Amino acid sequence: MRRPSRSALGLLALLAACGIHSADEAAIGGPPPDAGAADAGADGVANDAGPGDPFASGPPLGARRHPDGDLEIRVRAPRAERVEVCLFAAQTGEVERLRLPLDPRGDGLFTLRVAALRLAEAGLGEPLFYGLRAFGPNWRYDPAFTPGSLTGFVRDVDDEGNRFDPNKLLLDPYALEVSHDPITLTFANGAVYRTGEGNRQLDSGPFAPKGVVLPSRRLATTSPPARHLRDDVVYEVHLRGFTMADASVPEAERGTYAGAARRAAYLKSLGVTAIELLPLHETPNDQNERTPDASGDNMWGYSTLSFFAPDRRYAKDRSPGGPTRELAAMVDAFHAEGIKVFVDVVYNHTAEGGAGGDAATLYSLRGLDNATFYELADDAHRHVDNNGVGSNVNTANPVTADLVVASLRYWHELLGVDGFRFDLASVVGNGCTRGCFRFDKGGLLTRIAKELPSRTDDGARGVDLVAEPWGIGAGTYQVGNFPPGWAEWNDRFRDTVRRDLNRLGADAVTPRELARRIQGSPDLYGDDGRGPAASINYVVSHDGMTLADLFAYDVKQNDQPWPYGPSSGGTDSDLAFSHGGDPARQRGAARTALALVALSAGVPMFTGGDERLRTVRGNNNPYNLDSVGAWLDWTPTPERDAFTAFTAKLLAFRHAHPALRPAKFSRGADVTWLRDDGVTADDAYLDAADRHALGWTLDGATPLTVFYNGWSGTVLVTPPAPPAGKAWKAVFDTSEAAESWGNAGERDASFPYALGRRSVLVLVAK
Repeated sequence: MRRPSRSALGLLALLAACGIHSADEAAIGGPPPDAGAADAGADGVANDAGPGDPFASGPPLGARRHPDGDLEIRVRAPRAERVEVCLFAAQTGEVERLRLPLDPRGDGLFTLRVAALRLAEAGLGEPLFYGLRAFGPNWRYDPAFTPGSLTGFVRDVDDEGNRFDPNKLLLDPYALEVSHDPITLTFANGAVYRTGEGNRQLDSGPFAPKGVVLPSRRLATTSPPARHLRDDVVYEVHLRGFTMADASVPEAERGTYAGAARRAAYLKSLGVTAIELLPLHETPNDQNERTPDASGDNMWGYSTLSFFAPDRRYAKDRSPGGPTRELAAMVDAFHAEGIKVFVDVVYNHTAEGGAGGDAATLYSLRGLDNATFYELADDAHRHVDNNGVGSNVNTANPVTADLVVASLRYWHELLGVDGFRFDLASVVGNGCTRGCFRFDKGGLLTRIAKELPSRTDDGARGVDLVAEPWGIGAGTYQVGNFPPGWAEWNDRFRDTVRRDLNRLGADAVTPRELARRIQGSPDLYGDDGRGPAASINYVVSHDGMTLADLFAYDVKQNDQPWPYGPSSGGTDSDLAFSHGGDPARQRGAARTALALVALSAGVPMFTGGDERLRTVRGNNNPYNLDSVGAWLDWTPTPERDAFTAFTAKLLAFRHAHPALRPAKFSRGADVTWLRDDGVTADDAYLDAADRHALGWTLDGATPLTVFYNGWSGTVLVTPPAPPAGKAWKAVFDTSEAAESWGNAGERDASFPYALGRRSVLVLVAK
């Protein structure tokens, strides 16, 4: 098809300026690629492999500029009757320069190619911002419609769950960057995004977040570390909180991707091999700076606005393209130190929150195709919520599943991210598309593991996939039930250690239960062919108290004033204990917990700052604290420095002894469970809830024996006889008494050895 002449383009521009569109306007610049004539991508959308094709790499949908300057847009919205693209020269404060209808191509696909000349005549250059307006059964298209009118309105939501409202400018789900937050420091009118009486006719176009048109190409330049997950140590941290209070980072880079990159060498020296960052997808958080308190703040970022766009607030360079480049450079910096980058991803709910009745917030998915992208309740006016904070994303729908997979592939293949931790992953694995919850590990979860294969035994390729294996409601707790290729946060390990250290005399923990967790939880992961690496072992995470606080408080302290609170929610079952308020006992318990994590089969994880006894003063849900109360405190003290040194030695020991990182579950030949006197523990001992000492010997290249004393008093322990010609040397003792020698370092040991309360002893045969 020929492109319109210059005079025709000028006429079309004039018509568009008047809000009138010609019938054949969708053909501007020629037809989009024929989906039947090219290889289809993951979404079933053709990805032309021709020279200069902007969709040849990266997501198959979205908006891209061709080498000749033409703009192409591809959108999928199966229930929409009409989709228009609105093009802007500025982020905010202006109406669209062009509003053009996309051409329906069947199967819910809408496309359009706009000639470069047409863009230039409308004053659209670089950067180019865009949004979508959608019409459907509940709001019919009428040529007389103009933004801000009620022309075509039928109802806010119909009995099929459609919530189209063309007055709401929608963010393209495949936008690679986002211009700004819905609520900004200068615009706080959330009503403009809502439907219902009094709001449905408000035009959000001048204020709404827009997609930024960017090229889709690989930006990370380094090769990922070739290492199996079982050999990793994971450091979970919030990117902004990581360096906001770090005086060693230039002030302009604190709290940014660039600032985090400067900490790569530190993490390597600590023994960390994978940094797991709380969500980096764009999330509404600019309002954090609106008030000097916690009101309405969102620090953690579990409220996704875009599945592709890196959060601008975490970038030093916030110009279009800047956040994406800076994030990829950060990934390269960690790779240069041999550190993987994992990202916490939230595909189970979005920033649009919940909806019921006529009123709903429309930023993106809900206004583009509510019933495709969210799981409707039996009453289509409402949604299913297994998140506690918003509607379930309808991941069982193939269009929505394609969106999730395309997002993952983009972050891995183009931005270089090595792995993903899935927030409330059971909800992502929901196989029910309407009115229920049904965990389906053979659906999207298996597809993800196939299309982003988990690392092979040599760790040379693939992606690390980690599930938070629960949600809210019946059937959502799925620990141990994820498919091959997935690892899982192991709350059974977490709670067993917490109970044994903090609930002595209240909760019964048998040596056998503790042994199972130390062995990598074969009862959870061994029945489907997975190994110990399927178990992510941790005692604390961002959810709950910090490591230091877990042993310094009896109950949560969430009502304290700013900057350490107030914070709503948070569990009432932390299994915390202040250990009589004695700082030495508290430090000892923290060392012991960290030692159990590092010495167990599986993958150890701890939170950023735990190595420095970080405290949030007992707040166990500081999701809203974008303050010094939640940022990592790098101020040196003797206690913090000593704990950091202990952590580094502990992790170095794990890396030096492969027996601590088995590929398969023990069959009894390579681990022996011991009583306190060194005799092999029988069933009666392992099942006795009143036994609080457990030892184990690992038969590796260097024999190791570990003793754990969970009792509130000293226990005398004796290891079995060492190999001929060798003697047992003590290399770690986490007890209070051993603080005098740093709790780590090779020392002669005599037996029986007096092992202090709630402590771990590690012996090496030399």
